[in-house]
Amino acid sequence: MKKIVCCSLFIISILVNRSLAQSRDSLLYNATLENCIDYAMKHYPAVTQSLIDQRIVDHEIKSKLADWFPQLNFYSNYTNNFTLQSTKFGSQIITIGAYNTSTAQIALTQTIFDRDVLLARTSASDVRKQAEQLTSNTKININANVSKAFYDVLLSQKQIELLDTDLVLLQRSQKDAYNQYKGGLVDKIDYQRSTIALNNATAAKKISVENLKIKYSTLKLFMSYPPEAPLEIVFDTARIGQEVRSIDTTETVNYENRIEYQIFLTQRKLQVDNLRYYKWGFLPSVSAFGQYNFNYFSNSFPKLYNDNFPNSYAGISLSIPIFQGTKRIQQVKVAQLQIDRLDYDFVALKDSINAQYTQALSSYKANLQNFYVQKENLELAREVYNIIQLQYRQGIKTYLDVVTANNDLFTAQINYTNAAYQLLINKVDLQVALGNIKY
Repeated sequence: MKKIVCCSLFIISILVNRSLAQSRDSLLYNATLENCIDYAMKHYPAVTQSLIDQRIVDHEIKSKLADWFPQLNFYSNYTNNFTLQSTKFGSQIITIGAYNTSTAQIALTQTIFDRDVLLARTSASDVRKQAEQLTSNTKININANVSKAFYDVLLSQKQIELLDTDLVLLQRSQKDAYNQYKGGLVDKIDYQRSTIALNNATAAKKISVENLKIKYSTLKLFMSYPPEAPLEIVFDTARIGQEVRSIDTTETVNYENRIEYQIFLTQRKLQVDNLRYYKWGFLPSVSAFGQYNFNYFSNSFPKLYNDNFPNSYAGISLSIPIFQGTKRIQQVKVAQLQIDRLDYDFVALKDSINAQYTQALSSYKANLQNFYVQKENLELAREVYNIIQLQYRQGIKTYLDVVTANNDLFTAQINYTNAAYQLLINKVDLQVALGNIKY
């Protein structure tokens, strides 16, 4: 019993440790942008599905290419004839055959030319490439979505930090206004105004905190991260200035860098292969075959397999399609028209890429200028607030001036933060438009 209990406890401990290890693997403790993207690539269902699709395509290609190999088959049957067949030979009626017959057949066929297997061989590399490109497209979209959601969370966090700082300033102002009111230096209006501003800031923080939960849920969605698991993102805010300027705005769009364009090129190659396939419909199909037959005949079932009367043969099969009611001609025309139609899709795709690039570049440049302006405004607003706050305490400025300066400072901080993180999001859009995100 002791041995059984010890073994049971040992097995349970192994299972618990394995469960804890799997739980740890499913969490992210250093949630930088790069780690979040890597996590999404490993856990997001669409990526896994795309990789499975690649394996499915590979096995389908191998299945079709298997028709090029020799096909070996075995057939066997047994027949019991209750009544033998009779035939007339001269003036006599002769019974032929045996009451028990059995045959076994080994058949070998080898395809020499067939348009189905030829299409499978010529298009195999392009079909595999298309599956890989679709996976790359999925990964690029996930990269962009995770990056935007990551910056969106950062923006909400920064807004909450600014609101916390603003609350400290407003609480200090409220305290100063209250002390001056009690000291008889000012009337009650300043204190009431400070209380209103403090209440508004408190309500704004509550809204921002709830919005942050929504932003985190969006990020977890794109990462396929456990909804209830903790996730604390990590980002060096000192890198913002470097990050927003780390892209070359003089770079022009190159269609071949876009995964969508590459997918279209592969699709066109497959359409050309499809056109050749229908043209091959006018060619004959050729195959070789061979067969060896085991034949057993006996009127007595126990003696059926005592003697074998084999026969064998080999040959070449040729099938020439002569007339099919113009079916093949119509199929060729349809395949050609499908290529022509796809060429117009190329034109539409180029126009779409140009429009996307122009919009992304314009937004990036505009927000980059706005970023520098808001950065300067923030420095000026901070300096003005410090001066007015000092003058207010000395009785030179009114509380309304303090409130105005505080609002200007807070607005400048919010505008700078929005400009910075919006610029990072614009940077992601521009990288996607340029095709610089690759997998």
